[in-house]
Amino acid sequence: MTNFIASATYSPEDNKLRLYPAARLDQETFLRVKAAGFKWAPKQELFVAPKWSCAREDLALELAGEIEPEEMTLAERAQIKADRLDGIAAKRAAQASAFSLAARDISERFAMGQPILVGHHSERKARRDKERMESAQRKAVKAHEAIGYWQYRAEGVERHANYKNDPKVRARRIKTLLSELRDWQRRLNEAHKNLELWEKAETDKQIHALVGFGNCATYAIYSKVSSGEITSAEAKAQCIAANKRTIESPIISRWITHTLNRLAYERDMLGEVPRFQGEITPTLLQMFVREHGADKPKGAKVDDDLFTVECVAPLPAHIADGSSVEMSGDEWRDLMQACGYVPPAKKPAKPPILNFKAPNGELRVKSRATYRGADPVETLEQVEVTKADYSTIGSDYRGTRLSECGEFRIRYGRAPNSKEPSWRAPWVAFFITDQKQHPTPESVKEQEQA
Repeated sequence: MTNFIASATYSPEDNKLRLYPAARLDQETFLRVKAAGFKWAPKQELFVAPKWSCAREDLALELAGEIEPEEMTLAERAQIKADRLDGIAAKRAAQASAFSLAARDISERFAMGQPILVGHHSERKARRDKERMESAQRKAVKAHEAIGYWQYRAEGVERHANYKNDPKVRARRIKTLLSELRDWQRRLNEAHKNLELWEKAETDKQIHALVGFGNCATYAIYSKVSSGEITSAEAKAQCIAANKRTIESPIISRWITHTLNRLAYERDMLGEVPRFQGEITPTLLQMFVREHGADKPKGAKVDDDLFTVECVAPLPAHIADGSSVEMSGDEWRDLMQACGYVPPAKKPAKPPILNFKAPNGELRVKSRATYRGADPVETLEQVEVTKADYSTIGSDYRGTRLSECGEFRIRYGRAPNSKEPSWRAPWVAFFITDQKQHPTPESVKEQEQA
């Protein structure tokens, strides 16, 4: 077969495959390339796929022999496109200027206010000149409007390239890739668990129970077993074979490897991942392996510096082999750094909720209003209620509010004894009489003295 494709490239920046043709493709090859999702980019003179996939990679390997790294960066490609769009804007500017000059030249015969003389031999030429002048003016206006459009397009290309390289956008892209990794890993986890269940099933009753369970068998197998088309033993054999195919699937393995490679690239572009220096705990290890697709991990501390993690299904291959792993604290820190995992920072604790009786029956709290010019502080009347009365207030009509000083919170809600409907009742602060009473905060005392 004629080698129509000179080279194939992949860019981790935009996750796209590109085919550079050496000659015009024949009909059969073109239809295959088009069916795979590649589109012809006339300005770049290449075929580009919107994103990587196993089928597209296989086709690129078949047509080009190998896939090379894309030499042109996203910024360089954006600059070339922006320059091309700027060039179009410059052409439209030249056209607008030319049409304006033409309209001005034609309008000179009407400069002194000379009207069109009806019936005179000059009438036809005068009307034709007027039409030419108006046509040139319309074309000038249209070309002038196009200048702004093409300049906006050029700026948009550069903004998009800068947006793709923004660290915050890259961090969000990493979260999306981790979610995709968990989706692929979840398929393997389900297959491993289902395979274990099928291998343990021996009696017809156990097999029928699994066939009727949606996660363990397809509806087609359930229908065949129910109608007597296949036996229980045949259904078990088919389900075991299906789960083994999923576990050994090269497609899933390639997708997981590709996703891990993209994660490594994105993290490398963000900079070196810091090594965790804090305390290793079983909960931290559970969070780490769960983020990478482990199924319901359980962490435990074996001794002072030895920790283990176990799962029902095997752990992700890039974490460990098998369903359990035991390592020291430093080994776990090295693995987390290699996987690009940074433990989430602890959120600051919320101020405590205090229950005390205001000296003057009012409490000043932070206002919920966000409109311009709103008072940042609001004064609420304090109402005494019991725990039982407080619990009868709907959850939509009660909560906590931060005090004016920001050092504590108080319970508030709609006034329970208001004559207005509950949704229109005024907001009040609550003092619960049959709960532990706290000392009055110093900030409230100072307000009273002031």
